[in-house]
Amino acid sequence: MTEQPAAVENKVGKCMSHNWVEERAIAAVDNQETSRQIHKHGHRGILTMDQESKMETVTTVRATFIPPKSPGVRLQGIRGELLEKHIAQMIREEAHAKLNPTSPKTDFCSTTQKDFCVEGFVPLSPETTQVHDYKTDQAVTFWSENCQRIQGATAVHTLKAPFRKSALFSTPISERLDEIELPPDN
Repeated sequence: MTEQPAAVENKVGKCMSHNWVEERAIAAVDNQETSRQIHKHGHRGILTMDQESKMETVTTVRATFIPPKSPGVRLQGIRGELLEKHIAQMIREEAHAKLNPTSPKTDFCSTTQKDFCVEGFVPLSPETTQVHDYKTDQAVTFWSENCQRIQGATAVHTLKAPFRKSALFSTPISERLDEIELPPDN
């Protein structure tokens, strides 16, 4: 086995430990170009020595594979072909109907239109039994109707206004003028 002299320097770079066989194989071809030229154009002369040759345009697969040719005559009758197309179309429409069902028609009628705008409906407003003044009358609520049953509330003086301000809790007993009797001491 002949060894190349160590004096021959490779312009591209130092030989890698695992690539020494490949580096020695292209050493004769590689010594004419710099690394910039190799990166730009690639290694010349490795695959072919004729630089002017053109690549083949036909691959092995294209050369061996030939697309099948029809016999040139009708293999199925016109009626059978039309029947097959019609059956395929019916199956396609049936599958489309199963996968995409039609949505029901949307009813855009509101509750007011449905319930109150019916023919024959006559709105009746109840007649007033008393005269009410919204500025001075006490509001009627659950608590105003059940004020006698509330635990822990102070005594109610007037049923018309059970929750008005009352200073009885903080007023001293000696200053209470509206009460005739003093409350008993416990």
